[in-house]
Parts: sequence; structure tokens; C-alpha cells
Amino acid sequence: MSDVAKLVASLESGDAAQRQSAAEELSRLGSDARPAAVALVAACGDEQTREPAVAALEDLGPPSSSDVATLASLLARPSLEVAYWAATLLGRAEAAAAPAVPALITALEKHPAMAVRQRAAWALGKIGRPATTARAALDAAASNSDARLASLARDALSALDC
Repeated sequence: MSDVAKLVASLESGDAAQRQSAAEELSRLGSDARPAAVALVAACGDEQTREPAVAALEDLGPPSSSDVATLASLLARPSLEVAYWAATLLGRAEAAAAPAVPALITALEKHPAMAVRQRAAWALGKIGRPATTARAALDAAASNSDARLASLARDALSALDC
């Protein structure tokens, strides 16, 4: 078992101190923590591990394409942090995240947290042309009263045409 796999197992432990220690160690690995992407996103929903998990995710880069489906499923979580970071990683994956477009559309239209809706619009723009099925949802978001969401949706619509 690799060191990252051991840290992921510790991150999913029932012991809060062990989870926190694993998240802190993963945050020091930078892009080498990439195999822990899904576990780190899930850890954002845990008060004990949120801060070091976010620190790890900030330096992680794009996720593996094999993580796209799981990250898409995490978009439905009501937790702001979990859904936000799932959308962020999907956006970083760019066109490889095309299978997540339906989940991103749902997050854009229905997630209760505006920050997640904004991040979903951003991610759809990063995916670009493979996200053309999001055009109607992005058109609606482009006229939203939230100025940031509207701006991100307009940017994403421009990216669909490139």
C-alpha cells in the first residue's frame, strides 16, 4: 500500500486526530496527493479536517479522470465545502470532466449555496465545448440577480463557443 493510500485510509478513520493528521500530511504533498482527491473533497465536510483538506486541494491540480464520476456525485452534497471543491476539481479537469456536465448543470440550477452555483458555472466554462448541453442553464444563470453568477455564466457561454 502506498503512502498516499495509507493516508487516505487514515483520512477515513473514525478517530478525529488521525483524520486531521492525515489531512495535514496530505497538504504537504502538493500534487503528489492527487490520488487522494476524492477523499480530500469528502474531508472538507468534516470540521476536524476541513482546513488541512482545503490546503491540500489548493495545490492538487486536476484530478485523475477516474475520479470524475465520484466528484460529480459529491456535487449533490448539501455541504458548501464538499460541493464547492468537487466543482473546482471538475473544472480543473477541463474537457476530461465532460461526463460530469449533467451533475454540474444540476448544481448550477439547484444547489442551495450560491458559491457552489457560481463554481459550477465556472467549471462548465473550463470544460468548454463538451459542455454545450449546459447552454440553456448557463443562459438562465447569465441573467441571475447575483452579479458574480451572471458574470461566470456569461464567461462559460463564451467558452462553449471556442
